Amino acid sequence: MEPLTTTALAASSALLSYLYLDARLNIHQDLRWILGRRKIRAAYAQAAKTNSVSPYNFILANTASTPTDEAIWARSPSPGVLPHESYTWIQLLERSNHWAHYFLSQGVKPKDLVAFFMLNSADFVFAWIGLWAIGAAPAMINYHLSGDALIHCLKISGATLVLMDGDEKALGRMEEVKQRFLDEGVSFVRLGEVLNDVRGLSTENPPEQLRKGVTAIDPMALFYTSGTTGMPKGCALPMIAAFAHGYGTKAETNPVEGKGQRYYVCMPYYHGTGGINALAQLLCGNTLCIAPRFSVSNFWPDIVASRATWFVYVGETLRYLLAAPPSPLDRQHNVRSIYGNGLRPDVWDRFKERFGIIQIFEFFNSSEGMLSLDNPSKNSFTAHAVGHHGFLQRWKYHDYYVPVAVDTETGEIARDPKTGWAYRMPYDVGGEILVRVPFERTFPGYWKDPEASEKKFVRDVFEKGDCFYRTGDALRRDSEGRWFFLDRLGDTFRWKGENVSTAEVSEVLGRYPGVLDANVYGIQLPGHDGKAGAAAIYIDPALKEAFDHQDLLRHARTHLPRYAVPLFLRHVEAPSSTHNNKQNKLPLKQEGVHPDKVAPSDKVFWIEKHGKGTTYIPFTREDWNDLHVGKAKL
Repeated sequence: MEPLTTTALAASSALLSYLYLDARLNIHQDLRWILGRRKIRAAYAQAAKTNSVSPYNFILANTASTPTDEAIWARSPSPGVLPHESYTWIQLLERSNHWAHYFLSQGVKPKDLVAFFMLNSADFVFAWIGLWAIGAAPAMINYHLSGDALIHCLKISGATLVLMDGDEKALGRMEEVKQRFLDEGVSFVRLGEVLNDVRGLSTENPPEQLRKGVTAIDPMALFYTSGTTGMPKGCALPMIAAFAHGYGTKAETNPVEGKGQRYYVCMPYYHGTGGINALAQLLCGNTLCIAPRFSVSNFWPDIVASRATWFVYVGETLRYLLAAPPSPLDRQHNVRSIYGNGLRPDVWDRFKERFGIIQIFEFFNSSEGMLSLDNPSKNSFTAHAVGHHGFLQRWKYHDYYVPVAVDTETGEIARDPKTGWAYRMPYDVGGEILVRVPFERTFPGYWKDPEASEKKFVRDVFEKGDCFYRTGDALRRDSEGRWFFLDRLGDTFRWKGENVSTAEVSEVLGRYPGVLDANVYGIQLPGHDGKAGAAAIYIDPALKEAFDHQDLLRHARTHLPRYAVPLFLRHVEAPSSTHNNKQNKLPLKQEGVHPDKVAPSDKVFWIEKHGKGTTYIPFTREDWNDLHVGKAKL
């Protein structure tokens, strides 16, 4: 073997140095994201010159390049008739055009919103693309809503046409409120009653002129916040976001890399994580695999039948899958990467190991879209993080993503009484993240709600005249650039003069054997300052009878500060989750441990000897009365 030349040695040394620096500073990933976003902006600017920014153009391009490839696999809503439905790209385009011509026949115009009150289905997707084809968009109404909340969402959408689909219970909720809208000229159409007529309409592409007026800030869809702290608020996801998804493969910014990927989405499409992910796959040319809703029993059979290579998750869905009995299907599938948000650390590693997942691509965002983090994790170094910034992104966002201290009693930004400026916190300590305005992403405001929009901004934070967007989320970033979620504003509570992070407590309790779900919150008690810690825990039914409360308390005291150990446990019959599989704390907070408010099927326990004992014991009405009159102090 010939000796290496001096030049070869120098090149080899330089390569090793670069690889070392890249591993330490994550330069390659940072450059990919920064340059990718620059490519998208340039491509959009070029498309804007010819008035061709509509996402419908990506559907046309994908159809032209792969007309007979499978675009959609969908579990049939009538499994007794067909196990599933399948549509090629040319069929997808034709079905979407059917809907476009239907909407035109109903008087829908460019810039209009049509309300969707529907389960996930192939026709949900066709109708959505059909609206894009004529320069319009859907308003995504949560089909679990009823009464005032449903009326509110319909009203602010301004839609004059409502497309409905679902079971009779859901449709009945719409029937109860629709009369007030009929008087205002709003039409309500059931999917099943018009489907045959729709499929008899033209398959021709609607006139291009209808899409010429589409701009970056027009909505690709109107989504709504969860409404856990008041009425849901409309968030218009702008068309530039759809363009970014469509161009993302060329720009190398899409999480899903490579051709021929099959992406399973069973999260509700009226919610951003489900709907945006579903349409993003079609925009970039992947196969979308659809299920009407999330189901533990149907999940892995669907994954296998659809030949999915990816799936999207949200909230507690992975915990539910992990709680299911082992099955041969746990490893008999093609999924190696998953994408989503809200995966708790106590589930992360166990899920990867049991189901053979190589990459967990966790992201962090909100309906408003201002704080966007990504963590494509394949190793233990980035495990449990909600985002990862290398050296370049840490430098770039230093004055744009800023952690500050918050007064937990008032919820306001804490300020120095002498200067009036906010307390900027070290990144490794963390705090509520503020996003400097203006920024590369803009908050367009809540739909038709300028007052609520204005409340999201805070001014004169570090200097006179500055402006920041309040995310309402507390995070920290360590010295290696890994972002970790701390808590949601309003979830953190104060007890014994200390701030308690519900996320931290939930993670610790969730690691205890038999605890399948732990929802942690603070409750007000008579005669006590601050809020006492409580946890609604869902215990594996097979272990419930022999559950060891004393050992759980020992576990909590070992891994948590004394003040953070929950004083109360509430055994629940099912996990307390919202319609989109996120933990729901609001009703638990409101009920507290009041004997007349807690459901009879739930059992409340507290730490014996007024919080100083060694185990949890049943909390009785007599105990409540003692608290109320001051005989018991915690």
